[in-house]
Amino acid sequence: MTATAFAALHRAGEPLLLPCAWDHASAFALAAQGFGAVATTSLGVAAAGGLPDGASATRDETLRLALTLGSAPFLLSVDAEDGFSDDPDEVGECARELAAVGAVGINLEDALGPADRHAAKIAAVRSAAPGLFVNARTDTYWSGDGDRAETMRRLEVYREAGAHGVFVPGLTDPARIAALAAHFDVPLNVLYSPAGPALAHLTDLGVRRVSLGSLLYRRALGAALETAAGIRAGRDPGGAAPTYDEVRALG
Repeated sequence: MTATAFAALHRAGEPLLLPCAWDHASAFALAAQGFGAVATTSLGVAAAGGLPDGASATRDETLRLALTLGSAPFLLSVDAEDGFSDDPDEVGECARELAAVGAVGINLEDALGPADRHAAKIAAVRSAAPGLFVNARTDTYWSGDGDRAETMRRLEVYREAGAHGVFVPGLTDPARIAALAAHFDVPLNVLYSPAGPALAHLTDLGVRRVSLGSLLYRRALGAALETAAGIRAGRDPGGAAPTYDEVRALG
């Protein structure tokens, strides 16, 4: 399992649909459904551990999960938030540890901090773990005002620093997606949104990676709440659920 194989999945006309797991069972269940690559979701990892997401609080939990999944028979990409540090050398060391346990990709978000600092983190990762596919995320649409010029500026800086792919979560406008996909010579990654373009439309727009982010974790949590509330109200639970033996077999 190599980063080269992972990079090859980012194809024009057939983008990588990347589901995101939060533990061993969810990752192996997704792989059993035919997903050859699985990522982690920082929200799911943080929430499962009772920790805040996006606060550099889950480095140990993330590494522990990567250790569990890195030798699995699927390609693993890890959501490392902002690298869990503002120090590029520390981010590089985190990436080295992830690569050492078998991860082939890393997702790094800028959290709208200085673009040059994020670029330095990307460069440090490329140096410390040259085999990792670096997906550079900007939060201009996720937590910013969606400024097109600023988005382009940041992504160009990250590409120049060595990012293998660029990621703009929160972007759902088809014209803007198509413009970014056409501009860059590396894969554009977008976050799937039920309110945004469907997978087939994203494919036509030139997107080469579609991440599911925390959607699966939130849907699983929602299904658990709906099931518990329904039983309390006297209703039989609906929807699909794996059997006890099927889940046990994932161990």
